[in-house]
Parts: sequence; C-alpha cells; structure tokens
Amino acid sequence: MRKVVKNSGVKEGICYVYTPHTTAGITINENADPSVVYDINTHLNKLIPFDNRYTHIERNADAHIKSTLVGCSETVFIKDEKIILGAWQGIFFCEFDGPRNRTVHVKVTAG
Repeated sequence: MRKVVKNSGVKEGICYVYTPHTTAGITINENADPSVVYDINTHLNKLIPFDNRYTHIERNADAHIKSTLVGCSETVFIKDEKIILGAWQGIFFCEFDGPRNRTVHVKVTAG
C-alpha cells in the first residue's frame, strides 16, 4: 500500500482500501504485537463460531457475519506522500473463508 501511495505522486490526499468479497474484510489495528491479531481471530471465532446451526447453504455464514462486523474498506489520509497511521497501527486484510484468491483495490486521490 505504501508503494502504491508513493508511486501515485499524490503528496496530500486520501487512500481508499476496499475488498469486494463478502467473506473478507479490511481493518486498521495494532501492528506492533502479533498477539493482537491472534486475540482478534480467537475472540471473533468465539463470538461467531464456524458451526452454529446457520441456514446459509454454503456453510460459511460465520465468514459473512465476521466480514459484516469488520467491514470491507478503510480510508486513510495521505500527507507528504505517506499514509497517516498511528504509531502502532497497520492496515490488515482479513480472510474469514479461505485461503482463497482475493482482490484488494487501492485508490489514491489528491485533495
């Protein structure tokens, strides 16, 4: 993502990150301690277990629910050709029904 922003030539603006999948998500959270990712996954799985008598025929309703809670996009500011994030933050792609081949769209706009 940083490379896309740098290569865009936009000095100040907005970066949109989006995934067009109903069982995946994009989020911003702590990127310094890998146990945060583990904890998020563990507790999402406790809250929304894989097998919980869902009626969705594809048997991946949990992934759809998790994607709805996390969201499929994030918007971040750009300043001096860099994404503005907090000291410990990172942007994460969240796979809830994979592994699968996925697409993430990044759009950089000046402003």
